[in-house]
Amino acid sequence: MKNIIISSSPHIHSGDTIGKNMYGVLIALIPAFIVSLYCFGLGALIVTGVSVASCVLFEYLIQKYMFKKTPTIHDGSAMLTGVLLAFNLPSNLPVWIIIIGALVAIGVGKMSFGGLGNNIFNPALVGRVFLLISFPTQMTSWPVADAFPLTYLDAQTGATTLSLIHFTTDYDAVIKSFVGLTGGSIGEVSELALLLGLAYLLFRKIITWHIPVSILATVTLFSGLFFAGSMVQTWQSTGITDLQTLMESAKPFNPLIHLTTGGLMLGAVFMATDYVTSPMSRKGMIVYGFGIGILTILIRCYGIYPGGVSFAILFMNGLTPLINMYIKPKHYGLK
Repeated sequence: MKNIIISSSPHIHSGDTIGKNMYGVLIALIPAFIVSLYCFGLGALIVTGVSVASCVLFEYLIQKYMFKKTPTIHDGSAMLTGVLLAFNLPSNLPVWIIIIGALVAIGVGKMSFGGLGNNIFNPALVGRVFLLISFPTQMTSWPVADAFPLTYLDAQTGATTLSLIHFTTDYDAVIKSFVGLTGGSIGEVSELALLLGLAYLLFRKIITWHIPVSILATVTLFSGLFFAGSMVQTWQSTGITDLQTLMESAKPFNPLIHLTTGGLMLGAVFMATDYVTSPMSRKGMIVYGFGIGILTILIRCYGIYPGGVSFAILFMNGLTPLINMYIKPKHYGLK
């Protein structure tokens, strides 16, 4: 009698592979990368190249010499981590800091848990948050966007659109941020480019709409509530009735600004949707996205960091096992 081989589910193969999906996400990131090259030129190219090369190298060395396993760098996961890490960094970051971030992302965020499929937190965000806490000055010095600049470390720096909304009334910056040519991390300079990537991912069915839409809808809802509440509070305390003045006073809560600035779109589309660190069921994905959305708004509006998406995603990554425990998908064959 022949041996019966029992493997883990799923038993119906869809034709998808890890490499196919990883390279599909990389393709979806191309529009944002092109815009980053236009805005930051040589800086974006160097940061992305160093980040990708470092992540691939560290994964190879750890798997081959520490785990004594055949390296799996060909599956594209290390390359994707490198690109996403780079997209969360300023384009004038020194090379040695990028390498440290890549080591933390791969060595701590991914391989310390056993490699791809076992990590609890998104590796790129682990690297990014480590650098933000360890090197806050370098991580918050944003080069001013220009057309194909050929400078790197000595580039002129300025504030991001998201940080400017707390001090200025330049709504034109919001429009520029949606299209491109604004300061910030490499991958957050054009919401339009990121939306093109989202359309590709949905068309290829690499991800579903549940996480991105739930995050963006939650941010819109709660920032809108805070926006309206702030205008009412100003009206009650000052007696001002001019709508334009009231809107200006409540500008840090404006939903339009939060949707079109900062790393929200990058996080919602490419970071929060990571297969390993997000819930399995669709209901769980919505709960997960809701948590990311509300935490992002609370950190942005009341925390010390103008962003907040990275911290929100990492926090909800930690709750993903709990979500999977209480919100389970239906058993195969049941209605």
